[in-house]
Order: sequence, then structure tokens, then C-alpha cells
Amino acid sequence: MDNSDIVKELRSLCQLDIDAIHAYNECLKHIDITVIKKDVEQFRADHERHVKDLSALIHSFKEKAPEFSPDLKGYMLDVFSKLRSLTGTEGALKSLRGGENLTNKRYARAIDLDFPANIKNVIAANYKDEQRHLKYVEEAIDNKIWKKAA
Repeated sequence: MDNSDIVKELRSLCQLDIDAIHAYNECLKHIDITVIKKDVEQFRADHERHVKDLSALIHSFKEKAPEFSPDLKGYMLDVFSKLRSLTGTEGALKSLRGGENLTNKRYARAIDLDFPANIKNVIAANYKDEQRHLKYVEEAIDNKIWKKAA
């Protein structure tokens, strides 16, 4: 991969994490179970760290990272999150599942690209976080955790 391809991919991943943060912010407004809210807040913090780490990599190429605002996909995800999470914790978790499925697919594709080792390591660590987020959300939905915690 040449530098412009690397930066393009890094920007795409960074924007994906920015969009995820906005969706998490919306969903968190509708989660009223403390233990679930704390876990989801930690996942949002992971996305914030991803943005910071990916932005640093982009800056290392003397390029500008994406602004901290959603793109078109992000706006769509935000609207979906708002509507879905109106039903409370259950809806918020189901909304997050959709976003995490998208994020996992994108990181799975990125991990197979020919990045330099230092970049591949960051992407691999982020992907591991994304897999953990999705596993948690899927298990929470499967186990109807909102009913047990209420």
C-alpha cells in the first residue's frame, strides 16, 4: 500500500469510530440500568481511544484526521440509534448491535490489508475491542439482561 492508500483507510476507520461515538452517546441517554450503562460507557471510551490512536497515525503522515462529526453514514446511524433506543435499554442494545456489526465487518476487512506493522498492530488491537463489544451486546440481548437487572 502506498501512503495515500494507508491514510485513506485510516481516515475511514477513524470516521467509523467517530460515528460509533455519536451513536453510543445517543444510546446512553436511554440506558437506565447502571451496570449496563457503565459497560457501554467503557465501550464508548474504547472508540474514543481508537479515534485518538488512528488520528495520531494519520498525523504521522502529515495528513489531517477527520473532524469529530458524523458523516452521512454516521447521521443515518445516529437517526437509527435515536429511534431504536426510544424503547429503552433493550432498544439501545439492539441499536448498538447494528453499529458494532458494521464496525466489526470494517475492521475485519482492514486487518487483512497490507499495512506496516505498527499500523497493523493498532488496527488489530482496535478490532479486538470491537469483537469484545459485539460479544457483550449479543450476549446481553440473548440473555435479556435488561429484564434480569431491572
